[in-house]
Amino acid sequence: MPSHLSRRNVLLAGAAAGSALALSAAPAHAHGRPRRPFGRYGSPSARLTSTTLYVHPRGAGDFTGLQAAVDAATGTGRTLVIAPGVYRETVSVPADRTGMTWIGASEDPRDVVVVFDNAAGTPKPDGSGTYGTSGSATTTLRPDGFTARRITFANDWLRADHPGVSGTQAVAVKVMGDRSAFFDCRFLGHQDTLYADSASLDTLARQYFARCYAEGDVDFVFGRATAVFEDCDFRTLIRPDLTSAPFGFVFAPSTAVANPRGFLVTRSRISSEAPDGFYKLARPWVPSSDPTARPMLTVRDTHLGPGIDAVAPWTNMASGHPWQDQRFAEYRNTGPGAVITVPANRPQLTPAQAAAHTRQAWLGDWRPQA
Repeated sequence: MPSHLSRRNVLLAGAAAGSALALSAAPAHAHGRPRRPFGRYGSPSARLTSTTLYVHPRGAGDFTGLQAAVDAATGTGRTLVIAPGVYRETVSVPADRTGMTWIGASEDPRDVVVVFDNAAGTPKPDGSGTYGTSGSATTTLRPDGFTARRITFANDWLRADHPGVSGTQAVAVKVMGDRSAFFDCRFLGHQDTLYADSASLDTLARQYFARCYAEGDVDFVFGRATAVFEDCDFRTLIRPDLTSAPFGFVFAPSTAVANPRGFLVTRSRISSEAPDGFYKLARPWVPSSDPTARPMLTVRDTHLGPGIDAVAPWTNMASGHPWQDQRFAEYRNTGPGAVITVPANRPQLTPAQAAAHTRQAWLGDWRPQA
């Protein structure tokens, strides 16, 4: 099985190959046409629209980095076309960049990687303390109406590199806006990889993830957003630092009690590189900032691989908030991790209940554009 130390090289391999192709000075096609770093999405000399900006790591675009492009993309409805490459930086998108779209110019999300390596316990350069979970995020997305296509969001901070650090949460992306959509994207990390959040407790944040891939170990898809994961792949990782189960937890929703819809996982797949039964499907997160939270997760029509503990797939994060008091349910799942051996440990929706647990119900009047 691959080690955590080798995972950083694996993460960057696809992007390095794509970058090399995009930066090649020689004609690359058999027909004699040179490769275009922005593919079918134009260029600074032939913009898709007047509101499109181009990012290229070696200077063939308007900017070489994402944060510089975001800073320049004021107003609403701006598009960033991002050439293949590894963008090692932290990126923060302000809330006033509404309707922003990021497009990976390659057809493969492995070719466009946004990555950094802060963790919650990483000291800030100014000596004011550590970053904390939210501050560890490689990419922070605050605006409503944000869309990303074919991009890898990653945090390659590794426990093995920092044995003395206790704050091991390391977020790849924190999403806070309503109507945020991700198509064919990857989210890579270990603990707290994908933070599907909202701007405040009383703010609705609908988020949609289609044909995406997320991997990690502890609570690696978490937060209080109203989020739909459709046709996605989730992969649990090996833990060289542990010898016994559980290695971790796939989901950790923190849905506000007033929100009738939390996480919905549908028509997806969960696989593992860990031993059989070493992962829990989810545990409820009731944060100190919202002690009345009542986490909600529905997993339906999804294949659960043998890595999931079929006997007891749900567990507690804190004894004062047992999972049985939360809104956890399954419907029509398949695979070794979905076998029901102890019915009390696996609440199932009835067909009538399942009819209300759909993408359309979760997203309401919003229809993401595939």
